[in-house]
Amino acid sequence: MIHMLMLLCSMVSLSNALPASKAEQEVLAAMNTWRLAMMARDRAALEKIYAPGLSYSHSNGKQENRAEAIEAVVNGKDRIDSIELKDISVVIYGTTALVKAKITMRMTDGDSATTLNLDVLHVWIKSSSNWQMVARHAMRLNP
Repeated sequence: MIHMLMLLCSMVSLSNALPASKAEQEVLAAMNTWRLAMMARDRAALEKIYAPGLSYSHSNGKQENRAEAIEAVVNGKDRIDSIELKDISVVIYGTTALVKAKITMRMTDGDSATTLNLDVLHVWIKSSSNWQMVARHAMRLNP
């Protein structure tokens, strides 16, 4: 029950405006799946979401490929407590989607808590049955 409530709340927070197309709705759902997988450290979900050629850029300049990005989430020292997305825009170009969003990410590392305010661009491609992330680029914002 709690998981369903969290899913409903997260879907509401993802939609600042109603998506104009089925593709936009699918991409927003993929973004939510990514968000939940990051917080749950869900390797299987991330393996489905991340495309084989993923390029994952962090706000500190660190670059990761698919395997490195998954490993950092699943077994990394930082635990993601929450990811809040705001000011989301989705632009569809055929089987490619660009998603821009402001993200507030709260993390803990042992006893230390950190909040990151990011401006992020996610690039998604439509595979045969679902959307997969092929690139992510984050830029740190001043609080």
